[in-house]
Amino acid sequence: MLPASTDVLVIGGGNAGMCAAIAAREAGADVVLLEHANKSMRGGNSRHTRDHRVMHDEPTATMVESYSEEEFWQDLLRVTGGNTNEHLARMMIRKSRELLDWLSARGVRYQQALSGTLSLTRTNAFYLGGGKAVLNAEYLTAERLGVEIFYDSQVTAIDITDGHATSATVVNRGFTYTINARAIVVASGGFQANEQWMKEVWGDAADNFCIRGTPYNRGVVLKDLLSKGADPVGDPSQCHAVAVDARGPRYDGGIVTRLDCVCFSIVVNNLGRRFYDEGEDFWPKRYAIWGRLLAQQPDQIGYAILDSKVLHHFMPSVFPSISADSIEELARKIGIDEQALAHTVSEYNHAVVDGSFDKAVLDNCSTRSLDPPKSHWALKLDTPPYFAYPMKPGITFTYLGLKVNDEARVLFGDGSPSDNVFATGEVMAGNILGQGYCAGTGMTLGSVFGRIAGEHAACCRN
Repeated sequence: MLPASTDVLVIGGGNAGMCAAIAAREAGADVVLLEHANKSMRGGNSRHTRDHRVMHDEPTATMVESYSEEEFWQDLLRVTGGNTNEHLARMMIRKSRELLDWLSARGVRYQQALSGTLSLTRTNAFYLGGGKAVLNAEYLTAERLGVEIFYDSQVTAIDITDGHATSATVVNRGFTYTINARAIVVASGGFQANEQWMKEVWGDAADNFCIRGTPYNRGVVLKDLLSKGADPVGDPSQCHAVAVDARGPRYDGGIVTRLDCVCFSIVVNNLGRRFYDEGEDFWPKRYAIWGRLLAQQPDQIGYAILDSKVLHHFMPSVFPSISADSIEELARKIGIDEQALAHTVSEYNHAVVDGSFDKAVLDNCSTRSLDPPKSHWALKLDTPPYFAYPMKPGITFTYLGLKVNDEARVLFGDGSPSDNVFATGEVMAGNILGQGYCAGTGMTLGSVFGRIAGEHAACCRN
C-alpha cells in the first residue's frame, strides 16, 4: 500500500529523481519516490547513459588536464546558439565540479574513457558499468537511507492551486491512490514516448522516429502542470535527437544503436544526395543535431557511406554494416539509385582537398567548392570495400518543459516561484538546452538540479 502522506514526493526514478530523493532524505525529510516503470525497467533514460560532463580545475583519477567554467560555458553557448539561461547554466557548470565526490560517496564508480567514446577524456567522467550501475548504486543508497520506493506507479495529476501543491493522484498496479505531500519534485522526463503529442509537433514524420530510451516518458505530469499554470520553457520541436541505426527497435534501443560514424563518412538521403556538413565540428558538439536533420529528409531516413580507411575510427552500431565492392553495388543493396549515389560520391571525391587527417583535432582535410561542404575529416571514398549504415532519427528527450529558478522551483503564471513544487532532469532541461546538446550534459543537469530540488524540498516540511 502507498502511504497516505509524506514530506517529499519525488515523481520519476531516473538519475535526477534519485539525486533529489537522496538529497531530501539526507536533509531529514521523509521521502516517497514513485517510478512509472517496473523494477526491471526502472531509471528512465539514465539506464542508457555512460558519462556526465563536469568542470574540473586539474586532472582527476579518470579525466585528463582541466575543463574550466568558461570553456564549458562556451561549449554550451555554441551548441545552443545562445538559446539558454546563462544564470542557470553557469550555476550548473560550477556545481558540476562537486559531482564526482558527491556521487562517489553514494556508491557511483568511475573509469577511464574507452576507445571510440567521442574524444571526451578531458571533459566527461565515465561511469564504471554505465547508467545501470549508477542507478543501482543510487537505489541502494536511497533504500539504505529509508526512501520509500514504489514501482508501477504513474502519477496522473497533481492537485495544485496558485502554484501550491497538496497531493498527487497515482495509479499503482491498477489501483488509484491519493498521496498528500508537503513538497513535490517532478523528475518525470519529457514527452517523446507520447506518440499523439509527437505527431502534433512533427506530423506524420513522427511515425518514423525511434525513441532511444524508456517508453514511459509520455509527458503526463508535464502536460498536467502546464494546464494548471506552470510556465513553459523551450520549443516543443526541439529535442535531443541523434542518428540511430534504422534497423533498431522502436523503443529502448539505447546507446548501442547510435551511429558515431557520421564525421568520417558522407551522409545521403534516399535520393542519394548529401544534405549537411558531416565534419562541421567535433562529434560531441554535433551528434545531437543529426536526428533533426534526418527528420527533415524524405521518409526520415539517411545513409552513412564510408570506405575501409576509416572503419576503426568509431564505435560501430550493434548491427553489422552493409558492405559492397563498389559504390554501385552498395547503392543497390540500400535501395538508392546507382547513378545518383555514384554521382554524389564522384562530386565529393573531386572536391576533397588533401590534408593531414587527424580525428583528434579540427584538421585541414576539407572540400572545396562543394555544397554542402565537409569542413574537416574529408577523405576520398576510394578504398573498397565500401560500407553503409541506414539511419533514422533517434529521440532521446524533448526540450519543452517547466521553467524553474535557481532553487529548482517551478515558476507559475507571472514567473512567481512555487513554494513547494520543484523540477529536475529532462522535464526542465529546456531552461538550459534551448537547442543543441553537449555530450554528457543531461546527466549533469539532472544530478545538479536533483540535489538542489531535494534539499529545498526538504525544507518545506518545517
